[in-house]
Amino acid sequence: MPKPTKGARLGSSPAHERKILANLAKSLIEHEAIVTTETKAKRLQPYVEKLITKARKGDIHNRRQVARKIGTQVSKAERELDAVYTLFDVVAPKIDPEREGGYTRIVKMPPRRGDNAPMAQISLVFDKLEKKAKVSKPAAEEKVSEASAE
Repeated sequence: MPKPTKGARLGSSPAHERKILANLAKSLIEHEAIVTTETKAKRLQPYVEKLITKARKGDIHNRRQVARKIGTQVSKAERELDAVYTLFDVVAPKIDPEREGGYTRIVKMPPRRGDNAPMAQISLVFDKLEKKAKVSKPAAEEKVSEASAE
C-alpha cells in the first residue's frame, strides 16, 4: 500500500491533490510543456512518467487505468482530442522506443512576478536517446594492465 505524503500537500486534502495532479497531467499531455511552480513540477514528474509507461504498453487495461487516473470527464471543447486518446495515440508513438524512462524534463525559470514563487517548465522529451560511445583502451595501456594482472 502506498505511504501517504507527510506534511503539507499541494492542496488542502489528498483528494484535492489528486485533482491538481490530474489536471496538470492533462495539460502537460495536451500542450507537451507547461509552466508551473517547482513544487508542483517535481510532484507531477513521477505521476506523468508512470502514465506514459502505461501508454507505451498500449493495451485496453492500461488505457482504462490511465483514464481512471486523469479522469474521463471531457468538456465540449476537448471532445475531439481527449487526453487519454492524445497520450496513447499521439504522444506515446513519438517517444523513442529505446528510452526506458526520463520522459519529462524540468527546467527552472525566473520566479513569478506577483509572489516570487519559484517557477519551472516541465516538458515531454521526444529526443532520440543517444548511446554512449565506448572508448577502447590504447594498445600501450592494455599491455600495461595485462602485465600488472600477472
